[in-house]
Amino acid sequence: MAPSLLGGSLSYTQLCRMTLFNGIFPFYWQGRKPFVFNVSIIIVIIIFLTLTLSFLLILPGIRGRARLYWLLRVILSLFIGVVIVVVQFTGDWETGWVTAKTSYKSFSNAVVNADIGLHIGLAGVNVTLVGNPVNQINETINYNEHFSWSFGEDYDLSYSEGLERGLPRPILYVAEKFTLNSPCGVHAQYRISSHYASATMWVAFCAWLIANMLFSMPVLVYGGYMMLVTGAFVLFSLLSFSTVRNFPMCAIQFGPASLETVYGGSFWLTLATSLLCFLIGMFVIVLNYWRPKQLKAFFDLCEDEEEGGKELGEVYVNPQLVAGEVLVPPSDFRLTVKNI
Repeated sequence: MAPSLLGGSLSYTQLCRMTLFNGIFPFYWQGRKPFVFNVSIIIVIIIFLTLTLSFLLILPGIRGRARLYWLLRVILSLFIGVVIVVVQFTGDWETGWVTAKTSYKSFSNAVVNADIGLHIGLAGVNVTLVGNPVNQINETINYNEHFSWSFGEDYDLSYSEGLERGLPRPILYVAEKFTLNSPCGVHAQYRISSHYASATMWVAFCAWLIANMLFSMPVLVYGGYMMLVTGAFVLFSLLSFSTVRNFPMCAIQFGPASLETVYGGSFWLTLATSLLCFLIGMFVIVLNYWRPKQLKAFFDLCEDEEEGGKELGEVYVNPQLVAGEVLVPPSDFRLTVKNI
């Protein structure tokens, strides 16, 4: 076994794949994965857009102010649902960028000036390498590699496959910080906290579904309670993911430059969605006790109640009884029962 430039060990086969072959460096397969959008995100967005367009097609059939109320309710509800699902597949819960001069490939003295990015999501880590400028040393430097720690995925195995394929050295250097045997020791913290965050987000999605069902019934206050539950579980997912910040992160140095991470767009979008759920839940609960008629009008329940009241009120009333007249049978009235 020969020592690796990244602090690990490589087999003889791996060394052969990474060394020069007839003066040509290893070929890097361009199987790149976007760090924000992927196939799962596109599928979820298409599903929710289909639901939105379907509702917009039937919206003209709703009359009066109820049309505006329906539009507001459906758009807010679909926004909360799509955020809860999509952020589980995004890769920018925590992000960081650094610009530095670094070696490009192992067993090479070539140095490039590049922007190196680290993007951490609930499903794994994305490491990007973009040349500054993009074309250097007769190559296009614009790479992005995903290393997954989802259930059923082996992070160390994907890292080993990256070694065998001969990924650019900056990508392997950053990805090595999150391996199981890395001296940084952050793999377990990120992996476990991400799993708990994903689980609580799915519970929040179930609570969101129940809240929508309750809003379609004459039990609006319970729908408000379920929106509070939805916001609480979304907040729990944020707290679960943020626990990794309590552990010191390994320094990721590229010469004098250091790569540091901060909370990304998905984290803040999830936080805003949680606050929106709390706001909607409190709005429904307060109106239920102070303005119940206005709340029922907003959820288009008043007309149903009025129609029900009219149906109950349409009964036959004997005018003679109302006038106070009493019917007295005639004196010669007889009731005869015959056997049949």
